[in-house]
Amino acid sequence: MSEIKAIIFDLGGVIINLDIPKTISEFNKLTHASFETIYTQANQVSIFDQFDKGEISEELFFEELNRLFSHQLSFKDMLLAWNAMLLDFPKHRLDLLSKLKSQYRIFLLSNTNETHVSAFEKILFDSHGYENLEPFFEKVYYSCRIGMRKPDEEIFNFVLSQHQLNPTETLFIDDSIQHIQSAKRLGIKSYLLAKNQEPEELLNRLITI
Repeated sequence: MSEIKAIIFDLGGVIINLDIPKTISEFNKLTHASFETIYTQANQVSIFDQFDKGEISEELFFEELNRLFSHQLSFKDMLLAWNAMLLDFPKHRLDLLSKLKSQYRIFLLSNTNETHVSAFEKILFDSHGYENLEPFFEKVYYSCRIGMRKPDEEIFNFVLSQHQLNPTETLFIDDSIQHIQSAKRLGIKSYLLAKNQEPEELLNRLITI
């Protein structure tokens, strides 16, 4: 793919290790109910979309979760359960981003919320000394700060437009198939990162690193 000039990366499951079942499990322990009926990697009820788009506050989000499960869980317990999915930033992935930035225009496009941003930035700082991910990308886009989220096509069009990117010269890496399918419809060269596959392994088959 010698024509590739830009790469758009997802965050969770691609740059930071993610364990969504861990959050589901922690909420199930707290509520004695099935959290997966309202939240999975592939599907979620509207309250999560609203939170990811920055349409509701952290306080309202947790209040709504309590209402959905008819519980009165503490803020601390809910925060710990919600953040349980966020694991670590492997150094070799950050090194890969630094290397790629010298060769390509690279961007981050993540469905996330302010609660998770605060949590993973703390993980990043505690483990690697960086306050945020901005040094590794030309631009970082979080759904909660732009009011759009994947797989909606508008978010991909937004990023392409903001940086005058040609879809046929742009590579997109994500670990959710619904996001890949949406980006492909716009002509972006999109690839699903398989479970336990490293981004570098996939990229080595596609581009020159």
